[in-house]
Amino acid sequence: MAEYTIDVIESAPFGQMAYAISAPDRTDAVVIDPGFDVETIIELLKHDGRTLAAILNTHGHVDHIAGNAALKQAHPDAPLIIGRNDEKLLTDPMLNLSAPFGARVVSPPADRLVDDGEQLEVGGFTFEVREIPGHSPGSVVFICRTYSPAFVFGGDVLFAGSIGRTDFPEGDHETLMKGIVEGLLSLPDDTKIHPGHGPTTTIGAEKRSNPFVRDFLARLKNAEPSD
Repeated sequence: MAEYTIDVIESAPFGQMAYAISAPDRTDAVVIDPGFDVETIIELLKHDGRTLAAILNTHGHVDHIAGNAALKQAHPDAPLIIGRNDEKLLTDPMLNLSAPFGARVVSPPADRLVDDGEQLEVGGFTFEVREIPGHSPGSVVFICRTYSPAFVFGGDVLFAGSIGRTDFPEGDHETLMKGIVEGLLSLPDDTKIHPGHGPTTTIGAEKRSNPFVRDFLARLKNAEPSD
C-alpha cells in the first residue's frame, strides 16, 4: 500500500504539535489539533492545492483548538470533530484554559461528536476513536490500522517518556494511566504515537522506558493476588 503523507506544524508558546495528513492519491487533508500557528497550516494546504476534509480535535484545551476558527473560516465545509465529553471546552474560555492565560479563545462549535469505540471515516482514512480521559474530561485518540505500522494521534495522553498533565480541572492521574494501559498499550509495539507535544514515539518504546508507564504497570502487578 502506498504511504500516507504527514506534515507536522509546531506552535509556540507551548510547543504544541498539529498534523496535516493526506491519504495516497487524494487531494484533501485531515488536520489534527490546529494550534496557534494556524496560518502555516492554511498556507501549507494552499501551497499543495489540498482541500480540508476535516478538523479533528483530540481534546479541547486552548493550544489544541486555537486554530479552529481560522481554519473553519478558510474551509467552511470541513467538519469540526471532537469527543463528546470535551465538546463544552470548545466554547468556554475557562474550561479550555485560555482565560487563565488572558487569551479567552473560543472555537466554533463542533459539527460532529464522536464516542469511544466509534469508527470515523474522513479524508480516505479510517480511525478508531478511543476515549482516554484524565488529562481532559473527554480526551480521545484516533487510531488508524490501515497502514503498517498502525499510527495514533494521541493528543496529550502519552508522550515520549512522559504523559499528559493531570493537575488541570477535571484531571485525574489514575484515570489517565488506566486509559493508557487499556486504550494504548494493548496496541502492537510498533504502533506509532504522534503526540500533542514532543517527538513521535512507539507503543513498544513507551512500555520499555516511560517511567510513568513502568511505575503504573509495576503497581498493577504488585496489586495482583499471589497464588
